[in-house]
Amino acid sequence: MPDAPLPPNALAVKAPLQGTVVAFEVNVGDLVQAGQPLLVLEAMKLEHSVEADASGVVLSLCVREGETVSEGDNLILLEPAEVEAREAPRPVGVDLAAVRDDLSEVEERRELGLDAARPDAVARRRKTGQRTARENLEDLCDPGTYVEYGPLVVAAQRRRRALQDLIERTPADGLVAGIGNINSDLFGEADTRCIVMSYDYTVLAGTQGLQNHRKKDRMFELAWRWKLPLVFLTEGGGGRPGDTDGIGVAGLDCLAFNYFGRLSGLVPLVGINSGRCFAGNAALLGCCDVIIATENSNIGMGGPAMIEGGGLGEFRPEEIGPMEVQVPNGVVDLPVADEAEAVQVARRYLSYFQGPIENWSCADQRALRSAIPENRLRVYDVRSVLEKLADTGSVLELRRAFGPGMLTALIRIEGRPLGVIANNPVHLAGAIDSPGADKAARFMQLCDAFDLPLLFLCDTPGIMVGPEVEKTALVRHAARMFVTGASVSVPFFTIVLRKAYGLGAQAMAGGSFKAPFFAVSWPTGEFGGMGLEGAVKLGYRRELDAVEDPEEREALFEEMVERMYTHGKALNTASHFEIDDVIDPADSRRWLVRSLNAVPPAAPRRGKKRACIDTW
Repeated sequence: MPDAPLPPNALAVKAPLQGTVVAFEVNVGDLVQAGQPLLVLEAMKLEHSVEADASGVVLSLCVREGETVSEGDNLILLEPAEVEAREAPRPVGVDLAAVRDDLSEVEERRELGLDAARPDAVARRRKTGQRTARENLEDLCDPGTYVEYGPLVVAAQRRRRALQDLIERTPADGLVAGIGNINSDLFGEADTRCIVMSYDYTVLAGTQGLQNHRKKDRMFELAWRWKLPLVFLTEGGGGRPGDTDGIGVAGLDCLAFNYFGRLSGLVPLVGINSGRCFAGNAALLGCCDVIIATENSNIGMGGPAMIEGGGLGEFRPEEIGPMEVQVPNGVVDLPVADEAEAVQVARRYLSYFQGPIENWSCADQRALRSAIPENRLRVYDVRSVLEKLADTGSVLELRRAFGPGMLTALIRIEGRPLGVIANNPVHLAGAIDSPGADKAARFMQLCDAFDLPLLFLCDTPGIMVGPEVEKTALVRHAARMFVTGASVSVPFFTIVLRKAYGLGAQAMAGGSFKAPFFAVSWPTGEFGGMGLEGAVKLGYRRELDAVEDPEEREALFEEMVERMYTHGKALNTASHFEIDDVIDPADSRRWLVRSLNAVPPAAPRRGKKRACIDTW
């Protein structure tokens, strides 16, 4: 028995844990060495080998096979004895290249979902000039860093289709997702981890099924918990009606859209689309901070079937949300030629939110001295100004075709990322209209959410006026620049290039020229409560009307305009301390760098600064 008294000089081998004796490996009278296996105990479905603590002769077996023992019970009695050491059996060599059957089964299943095992699916992508989901993600991530989540998942249709059919035809349930590094060569691995996801259009047209909704939830939760930027390729047809394995009716209690919406303002969200993107896929794309779309994209909140089902007519997919619609209307931020370019632009966009870079160069800043024409009425290219001011090759303009009177771009100054908002004198002389105000206000939110300083390049005659523009709800749209500008906490700076008139100029300075960290002007700057010509006509109407001769009246008008221009010149404005200084344009970068160095770096944040980034 386990608790029987020990004979003199006997050593007891005790049970190391509670369990059941399943086998003896020695018999009474056997000589055993220290460390030699004596018996096997089973506990919680696992087998434990019990070894001899010392050398000796087996006197007795205290328990029987099948008997349950407690920790500390006697199992075997040994009489201590010197036992001639026997050569231990030579261990069998391990073949490191061998693959066991269980691993082989997993690998075979995994390979069925890879591109190499699906030549027909790959051929369909080649026919449309597109890449596969996995090709895009491999290109998006730094080499060797991509790790996939959920590759063995299949569509929730086991009640209507054979498992083997689902394995072969619905790999990953049409959503390829994982974690990888982007731009680690610039910023290191620790700061460049990203969630990367792509619908697979070769699987059920990239539709949203039960299992890939669960995969989205999983990836969105990882992004939330670990504060990881997320890049999502969204091609697909929206919700899928054919899944059979779940319970429920409409599936409107799925959490993916709520989870994804919560990420807005917490981590950068980059959307990429190539091909058709409708319904639920388009809704997720629309939640992203930036939308990059190829020229073959069609993006819409409903596809052909939904439109026809609503009794609204029959349309081909190519007629719904083509790029000639979605680029100028502001849905797409960055139009590109194809997926290869889209992936590279996404990598570049993310870099502005990953930190400064060491290597940079810039144009000779003296070129800025002639960037603004001496003729104050002559138009010029503000993009050329920005290209000279910023680090060479660092300008990434967003929404270029939308709101053309306002330019929004990401740039670098001595390697440090900034956001830029600039008036474009080519459109409405730089006056702020509804699309321009929306574009600027939303860009302010984007930069503020992720601690990017802002630079305003001001050249505006003010907020646009007239009966037609008021039909666009300009009063509300223009006001967005004031409430947003007053709410940002990042340092921002205003440089007046030429015109700074009225409320439009104040909108380009966070609401007041005392709001920016600095507000300076180039010598070409001119200031006023409203445009000079309008101010003269409004303020001196009586004097002008009193002159009967048209030529004399025009001469008086020009004289008064010139007088007001002299009064509103940057030099005179600075003498009244309405701005901080008038600077040599070549010193603009120096002002920016010194001011950035004077501002304490943003403290690390665990949560959001802004509740969300407005999708519009």
